[in-house]
Amino acid sequence: MFKKILIANRGEIACRIIKTAKKMGIATVAVHSDADKDALFVEMADEAFAIGPAPAAQSYLVIEKIVAACKATGAEAVHPGYGFLSERAAFARALEAEGIVFIGPNAHAIEAMGDKIQSKKFANAARVSTVPGFLGVIESAEEAARIADDIGYPVIIKASAGGGGKGMRIAHDRQEVLQGFARAKSEASSSFGDDRVFVEKFIVNPRHVEIQVLGDKHGNVVYLGERECSIQRRNQKVIEEAPSPLLDEETRRAMGEQAVALARACGYDSAGTVEFVAGQDKSFFFLEMNTRLQVEHPVTECVTGIDLVEQMIRIAAGEPLPFAQKDIRLKGWAVESRIYAEDPMRGFLPSIGRLVTYEAPREGTEYDVTVRNDTGVAEGSEISIHYDPMIAKLVTHGPTRESAIEAQASALDGFVIRGIRHNTLFLSAIMAHPRFQAGELSTGFIAEEFPDGFQPREPEGETATTIALAALFMDHVMQERRRGISGQIFPHRAVEFDNERIAMLGRTPYPFAIGRETLEGALIVTAAGGRVYHVESSWMPGSPVWRGFIEGQPVVVGVEPLLNGALLSHAGTRIDARVFSPREAELFALMPQKAKGGSSKQLLCPMPGLLRVLSVAEGEEVKIGDPLAVVEAMKMENQLRAEFDGKVAKICAKEGDSLAVDAVILEFA
Repeated sequence: MFKKILIANRGEIACRIIKTAKKMGIATVAVHSDADKDALFVEMADEAFAIGPAPAAQSYLVIEKIVAACKATGAEAVHPGYGFLSERAAFARALEAEGIVFIGPNAHAIEAMGDKIQSKKFANAARVSTVPGFLGVIESAEEAARIADDIGYPVIIKASAGGGGKGMRIAHDRQEVLQGFARAKSEASSSFGDDRVFVEKFIVNPRHVEIQVLGDKHGNVVYLGERECSIQRRNQKVIEEAPSPLLDEETRRAMGEQAVALARACGYDSAGTVEFVAGQDKSFFFLEMNTRLQVEHPVTECVTGIDLVEQMIRIAAGEPLPFAQKDIRLKGWAVESRIYAEDPMRGFLPSIGRLVTYEAPREGTEYDVTVRNDTGVAEGSEISIHYDPMIAKLVTHGPTRESAIEAQASALDGFVIRGIRHNTLFLSAIMAHPRFQAGELSTGFIAEEFPDGFQPREPEGETATTIALAALFMDHVMQERRRGISGQIFPHRAVEFDNERIAMLGRTPYPFAIGRETLEGALIVTAAGGRVYHVESSWMPGSPVWRGFIEGQPVVVGVEPLLNGALLSHAGTRIDARVFSPREAELFALMPQKAKGGSSKQLLCPMPGLLRVLSVAEGEEVKIGDPLAVVEAMKMENQLRAEFDGKVAKICAKEGDSLAVDAVILEFA
C-alpha cells in the first residue's frame, strides 16, 4: 500500500479523498493555486505544494506542475478526483513515465471511454444500445444543422471531451442549432481545451440513470447498482438518488450487466460510471462512460456500504476486489443535493464572496437515518470566480425513499449560509414537490415545474401553520426574556399580558391563544378553529435555526432577523413573520406597503465575470429575447437577452472586460 499520495484537485473532493486516505493511514499532499492557499483541503492535508496562479489553466490543469509536485514531495501515487485532469490519458501516461501510480483507470480505457465520440463507436462495436446520432467531428454550424435535419429534432449538441454539463446545448429547430453550436464549441474549448462537438438525438421526457462499476487489475468487474440523476438544470445534475424509483430488479440487472460488459471490453480497472438515458417505459440507451469518480458517488456508498475512494486506492495498488457481484446488496435509499453558490431568484446566476456564516446540519445517524455533508469550505472561506460554485453535497440515507427525502428536507432547512446567495431554499422546494415525492422524474423536471424561474412561494395550509407556530414560540421566548431583565422598575400592579396573539405571515393573519407551559417546557397553543398544539423547542434568541417538535413531529425552520420579526424559511417557502397583539395587528394592517420599482433602462452584469461577447452596437434596435451579451463566470457562459423592445443608446463595456456584479454593460434609449 502507498505511504503517500497526492491529490490533484481542490475543494470538496480533495477533502473527501483526504478523509479516506487518513482512515487508511496514508499521508496526503495537497496541491493548490494562489487562490486556494488558505482553503480547507490545504489545511486538512499533511503537506501542501503551490502550483501557480488562480486560473485552472495555469495551475490545476498543468500536468508538468503536478508531476513536479510529486517529485518534490515523494508522493507515490496521484488521485485526480473529478474534473480537471481526471479523464486525461496524457496525465496518466505522464505519471506512469515517472514511475508514479495514477489512482484511476489505465490510459487505454480513458481514451476508449473518456472521449464521447470514440466511446459511442466503441459501444456500438461492443453491441451496446446507443442513441441515434452523428459520431464524427463537426466543423461548422451549417454542417451541424444539416446533420440535425437528418436525425430529426430535438437534438443535443455535446462536447466530445466534456462533462458536468459544459459544452452542451439542446436544439429544437435549425436556428437553435446554428446559435448553440458556437456556444457549445466555445464552452468546450475553455473548459476542456478541446472544442470538438457532436450531435445526437435528444430523447423526449428522458430520465438519467447511471451504473457505478468497479474493476480491478485482475479482470474482476462488478456493478454497484444505479443512481438516478434526472433532476438537472442546464444539463448539470442538481439532485441524485440511489436506487432509482424507475427501475425494477430485472431492468437493474440488465443495465448493470451491460455496463459490466462495456467495462470488461475496454479493460477497465478502477471506479467508473456508465451513463444511460432511460425512457419512462424503462427502455435505456448508452450515453457515455465517465472514467473517474462521480460527484454523486456518496449515494452509492450509502446504499452499498462500500467506500469507493478506498477501493480506487486499493485497486491502484494492485489489490483484487474483496467482493463478487453476488455480495453486492442495496440497503435503504439515499438522496444527495448539491449546495451551490448561486442565486435561484436571479436565474441561478453564480454568486461569489466570503462565507460570513456557515453552519451545516449535524452529521451522524439517528433513528435509522444518516446525514452526511461533503464540503470543501468552512466559515470564512472565499467562494472564487475561478472554480466550480459548489459549496457542499448534502446526503441523507434512510430505510425508505420517503425517510431519505424527509431527512434531506429537514437538513436543508437547517443549513445556515450567509454572505453569498445559495440554492438551499430551491432544493427544499423540490423535496416538498408532489411530483418529486412521487418519483415522477425527468431531465426536464426543473424547466417544467419552474418555467419562470424560482421564486419562494408563500406558505399555505399545514406549512403556514407550522411556520406561524414557530414564530409564536420564538416571540414567546423573547417576551419571557424581556420580562426577566433585571433592574426594571415594575408598576404598582402587575401588567396582564394578553394571551391572544396574531402571527402575521406577510400580510396574512394567523390568530392563536397561548396557554400555559407544561412541565416539560412545551407551549400549549390554540388555533382559531379550536385545534390545540403542543410546541416544544430549545431555541434561544439569536439562533439562526429553530428546531423543535409540533405535536411530536420534528420541525426545522430557518431564521433570519428582521425589524420586529424574522424571515422564516421552511419546506421551500419563505415569509416575513411578525407576532402582534390583536390591536398591534390592526395597526400593522393599516401600514402602507413599499411599491416595487420599475424596469431598468440599463443592462447590468448579473454576476462577477468576463464579458466574452457583445452582440449589439450603439444605435441598434433590439427586440425582446434578442441576444445582447455573453458573460462567462465559473466555467459557464451565460447569455443575456433583451427583456423588452428598445434601442441601444450607449455601450459601457467592451469584450474582454472583467465586470463586477451590477456593472453597467449598456444603456437603452
